Amino acid sequence: MAKVIRVACICFVVLVVFAANAFARSGRPNVILVITDDQGYGDIAAHGNKMIQTPHLDKLHAQSIRLTDFHVDPTCSPTRAALMTGRYSARTGVWHTIMGRSLIRRDETTLAHAFRNSGYVTGISGKWHLGDNYPSRPQDMGFDETFIHGGGGVGQTPDYWGNDYFDDAYWINGKAKRHKGYCTDIWFQHGLDFIERHKRRPFFLYITTNAPHGPYLVSEKYSEPYVKKGVPATMAKFYGMITNIDENMGKLRSKLKELKLESNTILIFMSDNGTAAGIANRPRRGQAKAAGGWRGFNAGMRGRKGSAYDGGHRVPFFVYWPDGDLIGGRDVNQLTAHIDVLPTLMDLCRLKKIKTQPLDGKSFVPLLKNPKYKEWPPRTLIVQSHRIEHPKPWRQSSVMTKRWRLIDGKALFDMQADPGQLKDVSAEHPKVVAQLRAEYEKSYKSQSSRFNEYCPIVLGHDKSLMRITAHDWHAKQSGVPWHQGHVRNERMFANGYWVVEFEKAGRYEVTLARWPAVTKRPMKAIKARIKIGEIEAEKPVKEGDHTVTFKIRAEQGATRLESWLEYKNGKSRGAYFIYVRKL
Repeated sequence: MAKVIRVACICFVVLVVFAANAFARSGRPNVILVITDDQGYGDIAAHGNKMIQTPHLDKLHAQSIRLTDFHVDPTCSPTRAALMTGRYSARTGVWHTIMGRSLIRRDETTLAHAFRNSGYVTGISGKWHLGDNYPSRPQDMGFDETFIHGGGGVGQTPDYWGNDYFDDAYWINGKAKRHKGYCTDIWFQHGLDFIERHKRRPFFLYITTNAPHGPYLVSEKYSEPYVKKGVPATMAKFYGMITNIDENMGKLRSKLKELKLESNTILIFMSDNGTAAGIANRPRRGQAKAAGGWRGFNAGMRGRKGSAYDGGHRVPFFVYWPDGDLIGGRDVNQLTAHIDVLPTLMDLCRLKKIKTQPLDGKSFVPLLKNPKYKEWPPRTLIVQSHRIEHPKPWRQSSVMTKRWRLIDGKALFDMQADPGQLKDVSAEHPKVVAQLRAEYEKSYKSQSSRFNEYCPIVLGHDKSLMRITAHDWHAKQSGVPWHQGHVRNERMFANGYWVVEFEKAGRYEVTLARWPAVTKRPMKAIKARIKIGEIEAEKPVKEGDHTVTFKIRAEQGATRLESWLEYKNGKSRGAYFIYVRKL
């Protein structure tokens, strides 16, 4: 009798699980959001580029709803912060890519939080670039599974030492593991593995490639065909990296078909800013033009990555969902932006409402579901690239309506008459300038209420060893060793400070290093000093020492952490790497 009851119970549990999965599958679409790094609107063949080869993206373009007037911020981290939160990036504490200003505030609610709170399993594969330390890591921001490189790109200072796009070590749920292959292939393969493992429940997968961000490293089988066609060398590698991305997009779509998930999966493709290397610089006087004369393609736009002109922030955005009443193969030309993605996906996937700060974006589901929708109201959107320690109003900004662009608060362009933004018509339309300036100033004022705050790296939240790097120094921009190439440069003597917060009072072990600990390379300094708030300490550095460790007692709360390594020649630099453990 007991055996019969046990079997019945097991059967009941199986039926409940099956029913729950069936309900989840029927009611909740999967979402895969693919974002590339530095690929511009013109870096896709379907957008008119007659040189680049992107057959899989071209097919996706043909089948998708394309947002043709979709905008992001002009650089990496700000775009990602706005995408994740539905809020202007500066509100979230993110307005730079380094200097502690790429760390997202701990009180932000992200897209990953929204999906997880509604029963989805969430995963990221690739680039995060919103913080490498608690509480700004992806695992702190709603992702169940994380597979990432460090910093803003493979080979940057927070990344695993020596990574160079090939056979690198990346962090899986916080633990480093070496992988064989090319970075983009690895990101996508991990994504395919994630899909396979979670095919029976709804998932949100964020595939975020490091490519085609520089340095432009890719197998010659992808770049050489472009070199032979007369594409400049750097652009040929850039194009080759995109062709490799395109190949992986094909593998992704094949996997979805194989697992019979394509019809119930929302697939989005986009980029994080304008092109970095898809248009050639003008040759210097006396410098020969590229063989073949190909100078790139920017879809008629002015500007590139970092620019306030449309070439810096208008990017591709494709949405494909066969089962979602979305009629593909058409363009939507209304003004939309990165801040709209979170509310749109919450609407499409019927996610639970989340308690969060007010959103700046709005759902564009009506534009997706109704090709004849005519009630999209006029709106004003703003994108900006501060890239300094403290924001400044109007710096590298674009105030946008469907018709107008106000650049840096001064130059006005009529996008209907002049989509290439060649003629400033501010003198002819002073009322338009005044109106757009007023809208910017209102938005800036609402964003600036927390500009005086820092996003601290929190120490002591558990007993694990934490590593912080010079990438997140608050310092002069020219003096931040944000890339491993800077760390290797013996002639670079730079310093800055971290803003940290000790979650708990107590004793801490603080270890200073010139090189990452895995290298065990000697510091070659003669003295090491630290200052943590009011605490100061120094120690001699012995010949051959590769680290110097201090034990201090810290009080709870936020403070500054500074370090100095002093040398025989009288120069000093900060410790580029610091390891902290609560005792």
